[in-house]
Amino acid sequence: MEKSNTSMILDPFLEGVRDAGASVDLFYAKRLKVRPCIGDFDCWEATPGECRIRDDMQAIYPKLKGADILVLATPVYIPLPGEMQNVINRLCPLLNPIITMRDGRSRAKLRADVRISRIVLVSSCGWWEKGNFDTVVRIAKELAKDMNVKFAGAVLRPHVHLMSKDEEEAKEVFRAAKRAGYEVVKHGRIPKELLDTVAKPLISEKEFKRRNNARIEDVNLQAR
Repeated sequence: MEKSNTSMILDPFLEGVRDAGASVDLFYAKRLKVRPCIGDFDCWEATPGECRIRDDMQAIYPKLKGADILVLATPVYIPLPGEMQNVINRLCPLLNPIITMRDGRSRAKLRADVRISRIVLVSSCGWWEKGNFDTVVRIAKELAKDMNVKFAGAVLRPHVHLMSKDEEEAKEVFRAAKRAGYEVVKHGRIPKELLDTVAKPLISEKEFKRRNNARIEDVNLQAR
């Protein structure tokens, strides 16, 4: 996980966060023992603000309550890794279930003892186009709206596996990711030009398809 494709973008982003003076608590969802939410809403009614499931989330809730910024870092699966989805679902106890209508949707907000004011998404994928992130971005934005906090930006890196840390184009991406982390702490938002630099194409769509399809065809031939 520390050497994953997503970490290639997350690491410089968090470096920028620290350079801006913030401290970081990093948790890997895959290493946590987090059971799925059972949807009984005890955390809203029977024991307000407290999840009755006793697992690793109990150690994370205090960290979440004390955090100013929540960063969700994930690769694109279909759409999210199961462990990440479990963690997101288990954020329910942080919400105060006083419902208001905002932009035509029923929304809650964070409880008074939760400091989170912004959510950031850091994500990677193997496909060429930035549009492959659309569902994951929508999930992060919806979570921010449900919490009534600001969505501060999506740091997205398509065809991440084509990056080489020694190439100048990759170094430019890493510098932009680092600056994005700095900006979100210092100014509460990430400038569009930094997000565009992180997500910029490294090769053409045509060349990406050629390489990918040739590789798959080669794998299929070897399987035969």
